[in-house]
Amino acid sequence: MKRFETKYASMRQTNFILAFYALQINTHSVLVDDETGGEVMKGIKRLCAALLATTIVAFTVPSAMAANIAVVGGKNDDAFWNLIKKGIDDARLVVEANGGKVNYLRLQTYDNFAPDVVQLIQTAISQKVDGLVIPNWVPEGEDPAIKEAVAAGIKVILMNAGGIDKARELGAINYVGSDEYLAGVAGGEYFFKNGKKNVLCVNTVPGAANLEARCKGVIDGITKAGGTAKQLPLPATSFGDATAVAEAIKATLLQDATIDGLITISAGDADSAAIGIQQAGKTETTLLGTFDLNQSGLDRINAGTQGFAIDQQPYLQSLLAVTLLASAIDFGTDLPTSPVLTGPDIVDKLNIEATLTGVSKGAR
Repeated sequence: MKRFETKYASMRQTNFILAFYALQINTHSVLVDDETGGEVMKGIKRLCAALLATTIVAFTVPSAMAANIAVVGGKNDDAFWNLIKKGIDDARLVVEANGGKVNYLRLQTYDNFAPDVVQLIQTAISQKVDGLVIPNWVPEGEDPAIKEAVAAGIKVILMNAGGIDKARELGAINYVGSDEYLAGVAGGEYFFKNGKKNVLCVNTVPGAANLEARCKGVIDGITKAGGTAKQLPLPATSFGDATAVAEAIKATLLQDATIDGLITISAGDADSAAIGIQQAGKTETTLLGTFDLNQSGLDRINAGTQGFAIDQQPYLQSLLAVTLLASAIDFGTDLPTSPVLTGPDIVDKLNIEATLTGVSKGAR
């Protein structure tokens, strides 16, 4: 009896972490335009209330079953997916306190993207997991495998890529992440508001639906405002190859002197872009932006050599996706908020200090 009480006390203590995170979410705003930001914040506040209610259930009701959850994610050397890992690790505390487990299945390379993702989904199915958190990067390749998981009785949450419409189509219970198209639109509008008229969106993983949506949003956002933009698709093998990305950007800027804004689909690519812009002698005239955050990008924003970054808060994506899925499996909870949006959040010199605080703690 004492052993049960000790374990159950640990469960209550760990679930308090979830309540704490819910309160933290409720006290932070998402910084996009008023209309979009207002809708995102309304959703986050509804989510906060639901998370607190779920935590109360976890305090008082012993688990009917222990959730066994698999999460599919990006490469080990991809900084973005290591932020996702921190969210998974923190969510794992809650899941394990209830007797469950979480397994993070990561891609080894992006060279054979769609088939490798499908293989990870098949691995999760073969492990007979109860829940699957999966980005819907390549719908034409992944959709049949995700439907197979759902048909096998596995509860699925789409995270990071896919959107709520795709989640409903596939039978997933929710989508947790940013609206990538709206994030791109916000970026395109930001360029135009800051005097830039011709923007290049550099895509190092062409064909990935969420990244294509980012560039499309940028193009539509600035075009509607009165400017122009185009995508520069690079081979997927260039992802993480700083020299290849920098050289491609340098060559493009030298070929078209009218380009005055450039945005990359990842923070690592922004590091390469900064080098390419400098080598082309365009630092003073080309405003650099990026999707996602890293320390070097934030340092450039602080120094004035990068204009902004669009954050989708990956830590929150995995933290919320895993805990919400575990709650649905363990306690039968049904979250009315859908989708669960964690962005977009534009970071520039106006709010850099608050963002750096989160970075110092490994969560942004």
